Amino acid sequence: MDKRRRLVAGPVSVAINPRTLAVTTLLALACLALTILSLSIGTVLISPVTVIEALLGDSAGPYGFIIDTLRLPRVVMAFLVGAALGVSGLILQALVRNPLASPDIIGISGGASVAAVAFLSFLTPYLGIHWLPVVAIAGAMVAALAIYLLAWRQGVTPVRLVLIGIGLSAAMGAATTLMITLSPITTTMTAYVWLTGSVYGSDWDDVRALAPWVLVLLPLALTRAGAIDLQEFGDTVASGLGLAVQRSRMLLLLLAVALAGSAVAYAGAIGFVGLIAPHIARKLVDRHFSGLAPVAAIIGGLLVMIADLIGRTVFVPLDLPAGIFVSAIGAPFFIYLLFRQRY
Repeated sequence: MDKRRRLVAGPVSVAINPRTLAVTTLLALACLALTILSLSIGTVLISPVTVIEALLGDSAGPYGFIIDTLRLPRVVMAFLVGAALGVSGLILQALVRNPLASPDIIGISGGASVAAVAFLSFLTPYLGIHWLPVVAIAGAMVAALAIYLLAWRQGVTPVRLVLIGIGLSAAMGAATTLMITLSPITTTMTAYVWLTGSVYGSDWDDVRALAPWVLVLLPLALTRAGAIDLQEFGDTVASGLGLAVQRSRMLLLLLAVALAGSAVAYAGAIGFVGLIAPHIARKLVDRHFSGLAPVAAIIGGLLVMIADLIGRTVFVPLDLPAGIFVSAIGAPFFIYLLFRQRY
């Protein structure tokens, strides 16, 4: 039974599910607790009280630089990256009606990776490393356009979209490996860290660059919640209910690409977040996109935050990329999904 409560204020009507609200609140509190923990532990241990005082604007004394400059931007960056990937995966899974869809599996992250590695290998001496995010986002957009055009046959069906995406992803992976093999060793090391996925070295400039993408695109995705819910019923039903299916599908694909491309551009090719977060969200709340999106965003953020915390603290003095630990969870989860779906 749908227990959503509808609040009406003038022309605006908002449906609120008490369970979704409770789950979102608990996840937000868990995210806050993890943030305090992440700011407290490391090679230098800091009291949680000092961390809370710093977050509230009070002086953190000798720990101010560590909290405000070294750790907090990295934590915020991890959350933004995870949130963008989580919602991107949620949109793609609804769009292609396939629980195995995610930005890294259907080729969007692969397009960003090819562009980024090509930039690192051939263009960095001429343009400068600060152009890397722009190039990665452009690569994701080109890959999505190629997938869409190759899948078009009097319209685009979800099955063709995902199959073409998987094929192009494999081809782009081969191209990426070839470029890494032919590159100088210094470029190769940089490319490998980027391909694994890491928020190491993130600063407030990176946060300010990524935040507008996430803060604009997530609400924009929520405005398409009705169209996303309709598409899950199939093209015939959605079209019969008045949805312009092909136009809506293209807009949603662009949203998913922009979210994933911006995250990959600033943190590298962190895999499986877009696969795992939507599935966990569906276990916790109902299947309406307006409720799933905030939950998937927070879960995605938590996944990357936890992975980065493990990589930064467990293997001291090494600082391992967060993508390693997300993949350690994601690969078995993907195999489980394959077994459950009998693909």
